[in-house]
Amino acid sequence: MPGPLEGIRIVEFAGIGPGPFCGMMLADHGAEVIRIDRASGSRGGSQPVTTKDVLARGRKSIAINLKTAEGVALARRLCASADGIVEGFRPGVMERLGLGPEELLADNPKLVYGRMTGWGQTGPYAAYAGHDINYIALAGALAHFGRAGGKPTPPINMVGDFGGGGMMLAFGMVAALLNVARGGQGQVIDAAMTDGTAVLMSMMHGMRAMGVWSEDLGVNLLDTGAHFYDTYETADGKYVSIGSIEPQFYAELRRLAGLADDPEFDAQHDRKAWPALKDRLAALFRTKTRAEWDALMEHTDVCYAPVLTMSEAYEHPHNRARGTFVDVGGAMQPAPSPRFSGTATAAPRPAPMPGDQTDDILRTLGIDGDEAAALKAAGTVAG
Repeated sequence: MPGPLEGIRIVEFAGIGPGPFCGMMLADHGAEVIRIDRASGSRGGSQPVTTKDVLARGRKSIAINLKTAEGVALARRLCASADGIVEGFRPGVMERLGLGPEELLADNPKLVYGRMTGWGQTGPYAAYAGHDINYIALAGALAHFGRAGGKPTPPINMVGDFGGGGMMLAFGMVAALLNVARGGQGQVIDAAMTDGTAVLMSMMHGMRAMGVWSEDLGVNLLDTGAHFYDTYETADGKYVSIGSIEPQFYAELRRLAGLADDPEFDAQHDRKAWPALKDRLAALFRTKTRAEWDALMEHTDVCYAPVLTMSEAYEHPHNRARGTFVDVGGAMQPAPSPRFSGTATAAPRPAPMPGDQTDDILRTLGIDGDEAAALKAAGTVAG
């Protein structure tokens, strides 16, 4: 079935990480996302080009040589047919190609021009390289991931690349497309992972301003400081998660753990007692296997869940019941999210190989026959 973005055409300039994640989200919900791949067949980065690339799913691919004037002219023609574009190059690269906002918005005043960078289009760091770990460090987030007495630990690249980057750009694209649909003009979206990461930290900034969040590592309510909000190892070397913050949930934890009558656990929010209580819970959870704790605490209001690996998550009954993961071309991967009651989307298509739809896309631009053959012969397109 078509998704809520049916009828929207997005042109994505191939890249890695957050740009493709944005394109995946838009494609997941029905947009026609045409990725301009390199005529050489690579996409940059170290990952192999494969149909099992989850971030590249649901696209159409045209392979264009952007190092030629003819290739740039073709890309410009394609962008003129689009509602939006997504690019993730360093500031100035698209301008040097002749595909910057000035040119593309002149061709198509309704175009939403999405730009994905780590540092942003402006600022002292803008021209320099970086990765997720650097962006979340500068944004004031990385300093708060980790345990007391340890060093900051990057939460893989979920916060900068995907939460503060690709997802924020997808939101910006949809917001700007809605503005165009209401009669507005196209515009440029400057999506910086530093900015987006800072927004993701909004609640912690508020708690700091209210005096209930310390900048010390691992001593707060939600950063593994509290005994009732952490992970614990079980007897079989696996882990469970506990998030019993509210008093009624904490009471349920105590009841099921056999601690209801233990006075040491009465003062839930006495921070001085947290380390000792955490030690006691750690010893307690090591007395049973994860499966035994599941049997005791799943489907209760403890706020409990087993800590699952990716492969374990595929098979958990709750995820299976909701269809949280799907098999796409032989690769298990997350299903599109969120879900819509009236515009449910079809299962994602596997990622195309570079240039798989070159001929079809050329035809949508009125290019076929001898003209298409000449572009191929000149190396302007491949596929």
